[in-house]
Amino acid sequence: MVNSLSPPAAVELCYENVNGSCVKTAYSPGPRAILYTVLGFGVVLAMFGNLLVIIAILHFKQLHTPTNFLIASLACADFLVGVTVMPFSTVRSVESCWYFGESYCKFHTCFNTSFCFASLFHLCCISIDRYIAVTDPLTYPTKFTVSVSGICIVLSWFFSVTYSFSIFYTGANEEGIEDLVVALTCVGGCQAPLNQNWVLLCFLLFFIPTVAMVFIYGKIFLVARYQARKIESSASQAQSSSESYRERVAKRERKAAKTLGIAMVAFLVSWLPYIIDAVIDAYMNFITPPYVYEILVWCVYYNSAMNPLIYAFFYPWFRKAIKLIVSGKVLRRDSSTMNLFSEEADMD
Repeated sequence: MVNSLSPPAAVELCYENVNGSCVKTAYSPGPRAILYTVLGFGVVLAMFGNLLVIIAILHFKQLHTPTNFLIASLACADFLVGVTVMPFSTVRSVESCWYFGESYCKFHTCFNTSFCFASLFHLCCISIDRYIAVTDPLTYPTKFTVSVSGICIVLSWFFSVTYSFSIFYTGANEEGIEDLVVALTCVGGCQAPLNQNWVLLCFLLFFIPTVAMVFIYGKIFLVARYQARKIESSASQAQSSSESYRERVAKRERKAAKTLGIAMVAFLVSWLPYIIDAVIDAYMNFITPPYVYEILVWCVYYNSAMNPLIYAFFYPWFRKAIKLIVSGKVLRRDSSTMNLFSEEADMD
Protein backbone atom coordinates (compact mmCIF):
# COMPACT_ATOMS: atom_id res chain seq x y z
CA MET A 1 0.00 0.00 0.00
CA VAL A 2 1.38 3.38 -1.07
CA ASN A 3 1.67 5.92 1.70
CA SER A 4 -0.34 8.99 0.60
CA LEU A 5 1.01 11.18 3.38
CA SER A 6 3.59 13.72 2.18
CA PRO A 7 6.63 14.36 4.38
CA PRO A 8 6.33 17.34 6.69
CA ALA A 9 7.67 20.59 5.30
CA ALA A 10 10.97 21.72 6.76
CA VAL A 11 10.66 24.49 9.32
CA GLU A 12 12.55 27.62 8.28
CA LEU A 13 14.34 29.47 11.06
CA CYS A 14 15.54 33.06 11.33
CA TYR A 15 19.02 31.81 12.26
CA GLU A 16 19.86 28.33 11.03
CA ASN A 17 21.97 26.20 13.39
CA VAL A 18 21.27 28.52 16.33
CA ASN A 19 19.49 27.07 19.34
CA GLY A 20 16.32 28.93 20.27
CA SER A 21 15.95 30.65 16.90
CA CYS A 22 12.57 32.07 15.98
CA VAL A 23 10.55 30.36 13.28
CA LYS A 24 10.54 32.30 10.02
CA THR A 25 7.28 32.74 8.12
CA ALA A 26 8.30 32.64 4.47
CA TYR A 27 6.32 34.45 1.77
CA SER A 28 6.34 33.48 -1.88
CA PRO A 29 8.13 35.98 -4.18
CA GLY A 30 4.94 37.72 -5.36
CA PRO A 31 3.40 38.64 -1.98
CA ARG A 32 6.87 39.40 -0.64
CA ALA A 33 7.51 41.95 -3.40
CA ILE A 34 4.08 43.51 -2.85
CA LEU A 35 4.69 43.83 0.90
CA TYR A 36 8.08 45.44 0.42
CA THR A 37 6.57 47.86 -2.13
CA VAL A 38 3.61 48.89 0.05
CA LEU A 39 5.59 49.19 3.28
CA GLY A 40 8.53 50.82 1.52
CA PHE A 41 6.21 53.43 0.01
CA GLY A 42 5.09 54.32 3.54
CA VAL A 43 8.72 54.69 4.63
CA VAL A 44 9.57 57.01 1.72
CA LEU A 45 6.43 59.09 2.24
CA ALA A 46 7.05 59.45 5.98
CA MET A 47 10.65 60.47 5.43
CA PHE A 48 10.41 62.86 2.49
CA GLY A 49 6.90 64.18 3.12
CA ASN A 50 7.73 65.27 6.66
CA LEU A 51 11.14 66.54 5.57
CA LEU A 52 9.36 68.87 3.12
CA VAL A 53 7.16 70.15 5.97
CA ILE A 54 10.20 70.83 8.16
CA ILE A 55 12.17 72.57 5.40
CA ALA A 56 9.18 74.69 4.34
CA ILE A 57 8.39 75.95 7.82
CA LEU A 58 11.99 76.57 8.89
CA HIS A 59 13.08 78.19 5.61
CA PHE A 60 10.21 80.54 4.76
CA LYS A 61 10.04 83.40 7.25
CA GLN A 62 6.35 83.90 6.52
CA LEU A 63 5.70 80.52 8.14
CA HIS A 64 7.51 81.33 11.39
CA THR A 65 4.40 81.24 13.60
CA PRO A 66 3.75 79.45 16.91
CA THR A 67 1.36 76.99 15.25
CA ASN A 68 3.75 76.18 12.42
CA PHE A 69 6.65 75.60 14.81
CA LEU A 70 4.48 73.02 16.57
CA ILE A 71 3.65 71.47 13.20
CA ALA A 72 7.36 71.38 12.28
CA SER A 73 8.18 69.63 15.56
CA LEU A 74 5.32 67.18 14.97
CA ALA A 75 6.72 66.54 11.47
CA CYS A 76 10.13 65.95 13.07
CA ALA A 77 8.65 63.18 15.23
CA ASP A 78 7.01 61.59 12.17
CA PHE A 79 10.23 61.99 10.15
CA LEU A 80 12.20 60.20 12.87
CA VAL A 81 9.65 57.36 12.80
CA GLY A 82 10.33 57.08 9.07
CA VAL A 83 14.12 57.02 9.61
CA THR A 84 14.68 55.04 12.82
CA VAL A 85 11.63 52.79 13.08
CA MET A 86 9.82 52.01 9.83
CA PRO A 87 12.71 50.66 7.67
CA PHE A 88 13.65 48.10 10.32
CA SER A 89 10.01 47.22 10.96
CA THR A 90 9.57 46.65 7.22
CA VAL A 91 12.21 43.92 7.24
CA ARG A 92 10.81 42.46 10.46
CA SER A 93 7.26 42.37 9.10
CA VAL A 94 8.14 40.80 5.75
CA GLU A 95 10.85 38.42 6.92
CA SER A 96 9.17 37.79 10.32
CA CYS A 97 12.65 38.05 11.87
CA TRP A 98 14.69 40.74 13.61
CA TYR A 99 18.20 40.93 12.15
CA PHE A 100 19.42 44.14 13.79
CA GLY A 101 20.60 42.95 17.18
CA GLU A 102 19.19 42.96 20.70
CA SER A 103 20.56 46.42 21.55
CA TYR A 104 18.88 48.16 18.64
CA CYS A 105 15.70 46.22 19.38
CA LYS A 106 15.51 48.15 22.67
CA PHE A 107 16.28 51.45 20.98
CA HIS A 108 13.76 50.67 18.25
CA THR A 109 11.04 50.13 20.85
CA CYS A 110 12.05 53.26 22.77
CA PHE A 111 12.06 55.37 19.60
CA ASN A 112 8.70 53.99 18.56
CA THR A 113 7.05 54.86 21.88
CA SER A 114 8.84 58.21 22.26
CA PHE A 115 7.78 59.51 18.86
CA CYS A 116 4.21 58.25 19.37
CA PHE A 117 3.73 60.20 22.57
CA ALA A 118 5.61 63.18 21.18
CA SER A 119 3.07 63.29 18.33
CA LEU A 120 0.18 62.98 20.77
CA PHE A 121 1.44 65.76 23.05
CA HIS A 122 2.13 68.02 20.06
CA LEU A 123 -1.40 67.48 18.76
CA CYS A 124 -2.75 68.32 22.21
CA CYS A 125 -0.76 71.58 22.28
CA ILE A 126 -1.94 72.38 18.75
CA SER A 127 -5.57 71.89 19.78
CA ILE A 128 -5.11 74.43 22.60
CA ASP A 129 -3.42 76.81 20.17
CA ARG A 130 -6.31 76.48 17.70
CA TYR A 131 -8.91 77.00 20.42
CA ILE A 132 -7.36 80.33 21.41
CA ALA A 133 -6.93 81.34 17.77
CA VAL A 134 -10.56 80.63 16.83
CA THR A 135 -12.25 81.98 19.97
CA ASP A 136 -10.18 85.17 20.15
CA PRO A 137 -8.31 85.68 16.85
CA LEU A 138 -7.38 89.33 17.40
CA THR A 139 -5.63 88.88 20.77
CA TYR A 140 -4.35 85.37 19.97
CA PRO A 141 -0.85 86.59 18.89
CA THR A 142 -0.26 88.00 22.39
CA LYS A 143 -1.51 84.86 24.16
CA PHE A 144 0.09 81.99 22.26
CA THR A 145 3.52 83.34 21.40
CA VAL A 146 6.59 81.68 19.91
CA SER A 147 7.95 81.32 23.47
CA VAL A 148 4.82 79.46 24.58
CA SER A 149 5.07 77.25 21.50
CA GLY A 150 8.73 76.52 22.34
CA ILE A 151 7.83 75.52 25.90
CA CYS A 152 5.16 73.14 24.56
CA ILE A 153 7.67 71.57 22.17
CA VAL A 154 10.34 71.07 24.86
CA LEU A 155 7.89 69.58 27.36
CA SER A 156 6.32 67.29 24.75
CA TRP A 157 9.69 65.82 23.79
CA PHE A 158 10.97 65.64 27.38
CA PHE A 159 8.01 63.73 28.79
CA SER A 160 7.69 61.35 25.83
CA VAL A 161 11.39 60.42 25.73
CA THR A 162 11.65 60.13 29.53
CA TYR A 163 8.58 57.90 29.74
CA SER A 164 9.69 55.61 26.93
CA PHE A 165 13.29 55.06 27.97
CA SER A 166 12.41 54.70 31.67
CA ILE A 167 10.14 51.77 30.79
CA PHE A 168 11.72 49.87 27.92
CA TYR A 169 15.43 50.58 28.19
CA THR A 170 15.50 49.72 31.90
CA GLY A 171 13.37 46.59 31.44
CA ALA A 172 10.69 47.84 33.83
CA ASN A 173 8.04 46.71 31.34
CA GLU A 174 8.92 43.04 32.07
CA GLU A 175 8.60 43.15 35.86
CA GLY A 176 6.11 40.54 37.06
CA ILE A 177 5.83 38.77 33.69
CA GLU A 178 9.35 37.31 33.48
CA ASP A 179 8.14 33.75 32.82
CA LEU A 180 5.92 34.94 29.98
CA VAL A 181 8.75 36.99 28.49
CA VAL A 182 11.04 33.95 28.55
CA ALA A 183 8.36 31.85 26.84
CA LEU A 184 7.91 34.47 24.09
CA THR A 185 11.60 35.22 23.58
CA CYS A 186 13.59 33.62 20.77
CA VAL A 187 16.68 34.52 18.73
CA GLY A 188 15.59 36.73 15.87
CA GLY A 189 12.61 38.26 17.66
CA CYS A 190 12.04 41.77 18.92
CA GLN A 191 9.17 41.97 21.35
CA ALA A 192 8.52 44.34 24.22
CA PRO A 193 5.50 43.17 26.22
CA LEU A 194 4.13 45.53 28.85
CA ASN A 195 3.00 44.36 32.27
CA GLN A 196 -0.46 45.38 33.44
CA ASN A 197 0.68 48.38 35.49
CA TRP A 198 2.65 49.97 32.68
CA VAL A 199 0.06 49.24 30.01
CA LEU A 200 -2.58 50.91 32.20
CA LEU A 201 -0.38 53.99 32.56
CA CYS A 202 0.25 53.95 28.81
CA PHE A 203 -3.49 53.81 28.17
CA LEU A 204 -4.16 56.72 30.54
CA LEU A 205 -1.39 58.82 28.93
CA PHE A 206 -3.10 58.21 25.61
CA PHE A 207 -6.71 58.43 26.79
CA ILE A 208 -6.57 61.66 28.83
CA PRO A 209 -5.00 63.87 26.11
CA THR A 210 -7.32 62.25 23.56
CA VAL A 211 -10.44 63.11 25.53
CA ALA A 212 -9.09 66.64 26.07
CA MET A 213 -8.49 67.08 22.32
CA VAL A 214 -11.93 65.78 21.38
CA PHE A 215 -13.52 68.18 23.88
CA ILE A 216 -11.43 71.15 22.67
CA TYR A 217 -12.09 70.53 18.99
CA GLY A 218 -15.78 70.10 19.79
CA LYS A 219 -15.74 73.56 21.35
CA ILE A 220 -13.80 74.92 18.38
CA PHE A 221 -16.33 73.73 15.85
CA LEU A 222 -19.24 75.06 17.91
CA VAL A 223 -17.57 78.47 18.02
CA ALA A 224 -16.72 78.26 14.31
CA ARG A 225 -20.34 77.48 13.42
CA TYR A 226 -21.53 80.40 15.55
CA GLN A 227 -19.05 82.74 13.87
CA ALA A 228 -20.07 81.54 10.41
CA ARG A 229 -23.74 82.21 11.14
CA LYS A 230 -22.93 85.63 12.57
CA ILE A 231 -20.90 86.58 9.50
CA GLU A 232 -23.62 85.30 7.19
CA SER A 233 -26.33 87.27 8.99
CA SER A 234 -24.32 90.47 8.73
CA ALA A 235 -23.11 89.96 5.16
CA SER A 236 -25.66 92.34 3.67
CA GLN A 237 -24.77 95.14 6.08
CA ALA A 238 -21.99 97.68 5.64
CA GLN A 239 -18.88 96.59 7.53
CA SER A 240 -16.04 98.69 8.89
CA SER A 241 -12.49 97.83 7.85
CA SER A 242 -11.66 96.45 11.30
CA GLU A 243 -14.72 94.20 11.27
CA SER A 244 -13.88 92.98 7.78
CA TYR A 245 -10.34 92.18 8.91
CA ARG A 246 -11.69 90.29 11.95
CA GLU A 247 -13.89 88.18 9.69
CA ARG A 248 -10.98 87.30 7.39
CA VAL A 249 -8.78 86.36 10.34
CA ALA A 250 -11.55 84.27 11.91
CA LYS A 251 -12.17 82.46 8.62
CA ARG A 252 -8.48 81.66 8.17
CA GLU A 253 -8.15 80.39 11.75
CA ARG A 254 -11.25 78.20 11.38
CA LYS A 255 -9.81 76.61 8.26
CA ALA A 256 -6.53 75.94 10.05
CA ALA A 257 -8.44 74.40 12.97
CA LYS A 258 -10.39 72.18 10.56
CA THR A 259 -7.23 70.95 8.84
CA LEU A 260 -5.44 70.20 12.12
CA GLY A 261 -8.60 68.60 13.48
CA ILE A 262 -8.53 66.19 10.53
CA ALA A 263 -4.89 65.41 11.38
CA MET A 264 -5.97 64.68 14.96
CA VAL A 265 -8.79 62.37 13.81
CA ALA A 266 -6.36 60.51 11.52
CA PHE A 267 -4.00 60.06 14.46
CA LEU A 268 -6.75 58.67 16.70
CA VAL A 269 -8.12 56.32 14.03
CA SER A 270 -4.60 54.97 13.45
CA TRP A 271 -3.60 54.62 17.10
CA LEU A 272 -6.77 53.69 18.98
CA PRO A 273 -7.04 50.05 17.74
CA TYR A 274 -3.38 49.45 18.60
CA ILE A 275 -3.72 50.92 22.11
CA ILE A 276 -6.88 48.90 22.82
CA ASP A 277 -5.18 45.73 21.59
CA ALA A 278 -2.15 46.43 23.83
CA VAL A 279 -4.43 46.70 26.88
CA ILE A 280 -6.29 43.50 25.98
CA ASP A 281 -3.02 41.65 25.40
CA ALA A 282 -1.63 42.66 28.79
CA TYR A 283 -4.65 41.20 30.58
CA MET A 284 -5.12 38.15 28.28
CA ASN A 285 -1.52 36.83 28.15
CA PHE A 286 -0.75 38.28 24.69
CA ILE A 287 -3.26 36.39 22.59
CA THR A 288 -3.14 38.65 19.50
CA PRO A 289 -2.07 36.68 16.39
CA PRO A 290 1.16 38.00 14.82
CA TYR A 291 -0.49 39.03 11.54
CA VAL A 292 -3.15 41.07 13.40
CA TYR A 293 -0.42 42.76 15.43
CA GLU A 294 1.51 43.64 12.26
CA ILE A 295 -1.59 45.18 10.65
CA LEU A 296 -2.26 47.33 13.73
CA VAL A 297 1.39 48.40 13.93
CA TRP A 298 1.49 49.46 10.30
CA CYS A 299 -1.72 51.44 10.66
CA VAL A 300 0.18 53.35 13.33
CA TYR A 301 3.28 53.76 11.18
CA TYR A 302 1.32 54.97 8.16
CA ASN A 303 -0.09 57.77 10.29
CA SER A 304 3.39 59.30 10.21
CA ALA A 305 3.04 59.57 6.43
CA MET A 306 -0.50 60.99 6.42
CA ASN A 307 0.01 64.49 7.84
CA PRO A 308 2.01 65.83 4.86
CA LEU A 309 -0.77 64.60 2.55
CA ILE A 310 -3.37 66.36 4.70
CA TYR A 311 -1.39 69.61 4.63
CA ALA A 312 -0.86 69.35 0.87
CA PHE A 313 -4.58 68.84 0.31
CA PHE A 314 -5.82 71.67 2.54
CA TYR A 315 -2.98 74.24 2.62
CA PRO A 316 -2.27 76.21 -0.59
CA TRP A 317 0.84 77.66 1.04
CA PHE A 318 2.26 74.17 1.57
CA ARG A 319 1.66 73.22 -2.06
CA LYS A 320 3.43 76.40 -3.15
CA ALA A 321 6.32 75.73 -0.76
CA ILE A 322 6.70 72.19 -2.16
CA LYS A 323 6.93 73.56 -5.71
CA LEU A 324 9.60 76.05 -4.67
CA ILE A 325 11.61 73.39 -2.83
CA VAL A 326 11.38 70.72 -5.54
CA SER A 327 12.13 73.19 -8.35
CA GLY A 328 15.26 74.41 -6.57
CA LYS A 329 14.02 78.00 -6.30
CA VAL A 330 14.39 77.68 -2.55
CA LEU A 331 18.17 77.97 -3.08
CA ARG A 332 17.90 81.56 -4.25
CA ARG A 333 19.30 84.18 -1.90
CA ASP A 334 15.97 85.91 -1.27
CA SER A 335 13.80 82.78 -1.30
CA SER A 336 13.15 82.85 2.46
CA THR A 337 11.16 86.08 2.08
CA MET A 338 8.94 84.84 -0.76
CA ASN A 339 5.21 85.38 -0.34
CA LEU A 340 3.45 82.03 0.05
CA PHE A 341 0.05 83.58 0.71
CA SER A 342 -2.38 85.36 -1.53
CA GLU A 343 -5.89 86.62 -1.11
CA GLU A 344 -7.10 83.50 -2.86
CA ALA A 345 -5.09 81.20 -0.58
CA ASP A 346 -6.37 82.97 2.52
CA MET A 347 -9.97 82.74 1.46
CA ASP A 348 -9.95 79.13 0.25
